[in-house]
Amino acid sequence: MAGVGAIDSELLGGLFATVPMCAVWSDGARLQAMLDFEAALARVQSRLGVVPHAVGEAVAKAARAEFYDPAEIGRKVPLGGNVAIPLVKELTARVEGEAAGFVHWGATSQDVIDTGLMLQAREGLNLLRADLVRLGDACAALTSAHRATPMAGRTFLQQGLPTVFGLKTASWLESVERLILRIDGVIEQSLALQFGGAVGTLASLGPHGAQVRDELAVELKLHAPAVPWFTTRERIIEIGEAVGAVAGIMMKIAGEIVLMMQTEVGEVFEPAAPGKGGSSTMPHKRNPVGAATARAAALQAQARAAALHSTMDQPHERATGGWQAEWGLVPELFVLTAAALQPLVTVLEGLEVRADRMRENLEMTKGLVFAEAVMMKLAPKTGRAVAHHILEAASKLAIAEDRHLKDVLKADKAVTAHLDAREIDGVFDPLGYVGSADVFIDRALGSWRDARAEDVG
Repeated sequence: MAGVGAIDSELLGGLFATVPMCAVWSDGARLQAMLDFEAALARVQSRLGVVPHAVGEAVAKAARAEFYDPAEIGRKVPLGGNVAIPLVKELTARVEGEAAGFVHWGATSQDVIDTGLMLQAREGLNLLRADLVRLGDACAALTSAHRATPMAGRTFLQQGLPTVFGLKTASWLESVERLILRIDGVIEQSLALQFGGAVGTLASLGPHGAQVRDELAVELKLHAPAVPWFTTRERIIEIGEAVGAVAGIMMKIAGEIVLMMQTEVGEVFEPAAPGKGGSSTMPHKRNPVGAATARAAALQAQARAAALHSTMDQPHERATGGWQAEWGLVPELFVLTAAALQPLVTVLEGLEVRADRMRENLEMTKGLVFAEAVMMKLAPKTGRAVAHHILEAASKLAIAEDRHLKDVLKADKAVTAHLDAREIDGVFDPLGYVGSADVFIDRALGSWRDARAEDVG
């Protein structure tokens, strides 16, 4: 069945999957995560005297994924409806001596599967976090290099006012930093042990249930919620929303790169490489293939994140459908998000910025992007409403007669009554009307530096 989906396709996997993230969510990793739960459970129960002392070592010895055939276990999954049932049977068969009778002691299938998922999610989140740090470093470098590179700020895809490219990348930087903080919060609060036995009471462990549960959480370095959470799945949603947010921001950044790479705009370009971005028929093309791949992967990832919300309706103490749907949605969400993030790291680390083209595009409107700047210069003398009316009329005249706004204003007595030619010329400096951009850039860069210093600490 390999190759049906884009993620595991030999043809498409290079676009929609990354090797490290696929390794985290592979069949072998899924088995190992569940076996890690079983080994930890046996160690804790042996240490507490709930089961014979030798059980912990015996189970841990057998709890290695390479001992088990995923295909063989998979053939048995439809009979029990989940992978834990055949896995526990094979684990029990491999454990030597009387210890075999204490495998999976007091646990249920969902304990194994949910906790295994949390262990895998922790690895996946840390992978995303590492790539986000690289992406943020690339954004910070661009922000520092282009804090004084003027360009057109665009609203509704049309030129609005002058800005600087460094402010745009600073906004990307702050989003990346917030994504990292969100991932950190999920790792701290949402990655939780699942251990409740048949219906969440751990009745089979008698008076030892709560203690075993608490010690098991410590053993696996997972949060221990007050009660088992079999059918209250907001933790899964919190993980999904954090990963989905990463995909969403990747789509946004990639989308802006695509727009700025348009022939008519030409302000940035993805780093060149032999054979990259070409067309099968148009030799001159330089396509934004990295950004396009990121957007395609992000779109698919967000569909999985949205679908996770619909799995929350899980009745009573065990689900019929919603829980099972998570088994495919969560891994695919992680893999697709990693595939959206990785190409953007490469793109931003080598992004070609055409500052000259940005300046040319600012001149495209023949000064109209400075209309507000002139209005605000004139407003203290005429009042804002009057100044707005004067500049609106002047802008329409400049468009109608295909003249530079500066020339129209110098011939307008309503303007020259308050501003001389030198003052008018001064308003048309792109870096003279970028407001607090420098301050905002400093704040974004400072926050990023502080956060990375905390990482090192």
